[in-house]
Amino acid sequence: MDLRESIHSQSGFSLELLKLVSLDEAKDSNFVFSPLTIHVVLSLIASGSSGKTLDQITSCLRSKKVDDLNALSAQLIDLILVDGSASGGPQLSFVNGVWVDKSYSLKAGFLNTVNSIYKTSPKPATFQEKANEVRGEVNSWAESETKGLIKELLPPGSVDATTRLILSNALYFKGTWTEKFDQSKTQDGTFHLLNGSSVQVPFMTSKKKQFVSAYEGVKVLRLPYQQGEDKRQFAMYILLPDERDGLHKLLEKLGSSGSEFLNQHLPIQSVQVGKFKLPRFKISYGFEVSGALKKLGLVLPFSDQAELSEMVDSSAGHNLSVSSVFHKSFIEVNEEGTEAAAASAAVIILRAMARPIDFVADHPFMFLIREDMTGVVLFVGHMFNPHLSG
Repeated sequence: MDLRESIHSQSGFSLELLKLVSLDEAKDSNFVFSPLTIHVVLSLIASGSSGKTLDQITSCLRSKKVDDLNALSAQLIDLILVDGSASGGPQLSFVNGVWVDKSYSLKAGFLNTVNSIYKTSPKPATFQEKANEVRGEVNSWAESETKGLIKELLPPGSVDATTRLILSNALYFKGTWTEKFDQSKTQDGTFHLLNGSSVQVPFMTSKKKQFVSAYEGVKVLRLPYQQGEDKRQFAMYILLPDERDGLHKLLEKLGSSGSEFLNQHLPIQSVQVGKFKLPRFKISYGFEVSGALKKLGLVLPFSDQAELSEMVDSSAGHNLSVSSVFHKSFIEVNEEGTEAAAASAAVIILRAMARPIDFVADHPFMFLIREDMTGVVLFVGHMFNPHLSG
């Protein structure tokens, strides 16, 4: 497996999914999600799939085979998503969880993948007698693993007596800016909304040099996080359209050209800035992902044609399908840095420039958190109204 090629594909999947969700369900609302956690849970589903279902998952994730997906997941878990706080880098954690009905046992091959690559052991569950209790257990697990930021990952009614497996993961990130903003210089200002109105919100300001580049129609800001002795280089990127109503056009372009556009529009050096304003913001967002995945061509896992028989060592494995994929994310950006978290869960059921540049983010913009050595995108979203927290 070529790691860079796999990450390039993961980034393309991320931006295409962003475009679909942003222009449909999350249109004109603040939005954040972690495409990485969705990618990993789909890769785990692929490990228990076969036939056309497996082909469809690998195609949707832009991969050639399930071994490449598992190899990418292993690299992400072992190298990218490990805690860096001891060496002065960001605090990071990523864990997977698998709950399987007590009447089932995982197939040896799938169990080995769960143990060795996804670094977890299956937990027995009594879905048929205590479905809501199991839902509460998964939700408590996700909340604990995200420092209390992700609550109620699985909504009421999402787990019932037909549930046989839940595949889940949780991601937590907390990074401090290399150059913190002076809180005493934060000032209220006008943020322009798409409907032509405006709100007053706190803007962080700075006179220091910034990693900013100006391109046709968009400016890009890079805000690096403290690295310490950690070799990884995490940074937040703000993509600010020149036009106040230009975010939808930018999302269309990103979704169509994928990581090529992103890689060609990253600032590489700090420059003197003129006006510089960036709002503090906080977003919490949850949604059911399967609708967007189906629009990407991933239909079979959710249908009565699903082939998930490689998961469990039972003839009933031929009657499994994915009922839902739930996702929740949280992000807060302030003068100190960024705290972000995300969790995904799949419920599997038994069927029935070099000159001063102004960077004034006073209108809707897009953002993402990326590890720059590899290009892995951890979080992505857009901000329409920093006055709102959701």
